[in-house]
Amino acid sequence: MTGHVLIIDYGSQYTQLIARKIRAAGYYAEIWPAGSPVTEPLAKKPGALILSGGPDSVEAPGAPQLDEALLEAHLPILGICYGMQLLARRLGGELACQTQGGEYGPARLTVTDSPLWAGLGQKTFSVWMSHGDRVKRPPKGFTTIGQTQDLPQAAMAAPDKAIYGLQFHPEVHHTFGGEKILENFLKIAGLSPDWRLDSFVTTTVKAIQEKTQGGRVLCALSGGVDSTVAAVLLAKAVGENLRCVFVDNGLLRHNEAIEVETALKAAFPKLNLTVAKAQKFFLDQLKGVVDPEEKRRIIGKAFIEVFTKEAAKLGPIDFLAQGTLYPDVIESISPHGPSAMIKSHHNVGGLPKDLPFALIEPLRDLFKDEVRALGEELGVPRELLWRQPFPGPGLAIRIVGEVTEPDLAIVRQADLIIREELEKSGLAEDIWQAFAVLLPVKSVGVMGDGRTYQRAVAIRAVTSVDAMTADWARLPDSLLTRWSSRLINEVNGLNRVLYDISTKPPSTIEWE
Repeated sequence: MTGHVLIIDYGSQYTQLIARKIRAAGYYAEIWPAGSPVTEPLAKKPGALILSGGPDSVEAPGAPQLDEALLEAHLPILGICYGMQLLARRLGGELACQTQGGEYGPARLTVTDSPLWAGLGQKTFSVWMSHGDRVKRPPKGFTTIGQTQDLPQAAMAAPDKAIYGLQFHPEVHHTFGGEKILENFLKIAGLSPDWRLDSFVTTTVKAIQEKTQGGRVLCALSGGVDSTVAAVLLAKAVGENLRCVFVDNGLLRHNEAIEVETALKAAFPKLNLTVAKAQKFFLDQLKGVVDPEEKRRIIGKAFIEVFTKEAAKLGPIDFLAQGTLYPDVIESISPHGPSAMIKSHHNVGGLPKDLPFALIEPLRDLFKDEVRALGEELGVPRELLWRQPFPGPGLAIRIVGEVTEPDLAIVRQADLIIREELEKSGLAEDIWQAFAVLLPVKSVGVMGDGRTYQRAVAIRAVTSVDAMTADWARLPDSLLTRWSSRLINEVNGLNRVLYDISTKPPSTIEWE
């Protein structure tokens, strides 16, 4: 059976991990925010449904609920944590709501015979719990297929309906056999593992051709991994009807504009690349702005204005293409509405409503590691594929506060030092991103027997697979020492260096 997996996101920090584990197993998965109408995702004919965990109590006023249309679709369902509780409540079971505390961390699960545990080879194993409420009594027609010492209803099943509930999280690596449990559910649902990048290329090229119908496409090309892969994929689809514009917005890293132009023209001479010089325009728009969301909106609007001017020169242009990824989309949409949104990405939430082009985002359903694999499939050189991710708003969101020329000079030089020393250490390919954030604080220091009162930078270095989760990098003291020494000695205006040891979640990778 063909079909993809529809994941309803109830706000869990692990929802994206569910999608990644499913895709890694060869099945396509799509995330949809709870509370949004499900007509659109159901119209795509998913073959299975997963209800994610979430931070709420099912019984709390305003807590996200289970859309009746999802049950009426009669899909195989797997409810995880909050998703299990929703199923139990909606189908006639009974919940026990915690008034305080909960169960968080490892637990030992003992299971009974069920195809959900096929191939695990153990009847008792470790799982990861993170919940407050729990299922006290399963609905009629459900049996208990797993329990822990403290939780009699840790897993439930209605095999005849292909509906399962897990109080623990199979998507996290702390759960033994979690990937196998997810795969078993997909096999129970009758799905086939047919998600491959070569098939993605074929279907996406066809979809682009059907959408453009010979129209001309303007691609926003930053030189980063995402936009480069998007441009190469578009070139495969529309050929000479593609025009690429690289905007030098004054918010780039040291020599980045020159390096990007040189590399892209050498590797892909048929991309029809134009470089738009717009440094003063962007900086003028950002004068006096300190709020990070406002920065992103301003930058998104400024990009569109530049592209519109360039399109008029290159014209006529019918479509605007950009390298939006799935994490950009997910972080810009909240399962609880705009108030809980993490941040609007300049190419998602920052776009104006009156966009003068039809939008094409060929990578919108992919994660970063999938984009790199796709780039290899398309023949993109390794030196372009493995550049460190760089945000569309650039250094503007690595300066906490107003963006000024002097501050850009500081953070640009600091960034260069960090990248140089990381390359020398031989650890560059082990690090997802490493960069400097200029802080809006000053501190007292001593240089040459004299008092200083200067700025501080925070170094952010993380490891990650897809940017949805990230851990701070445990780097050698020798590298941290070189970073600190060079930053303080070589960058005018700095006298203090900090190292950010926050994970994502709860922090994001970028500070703004």
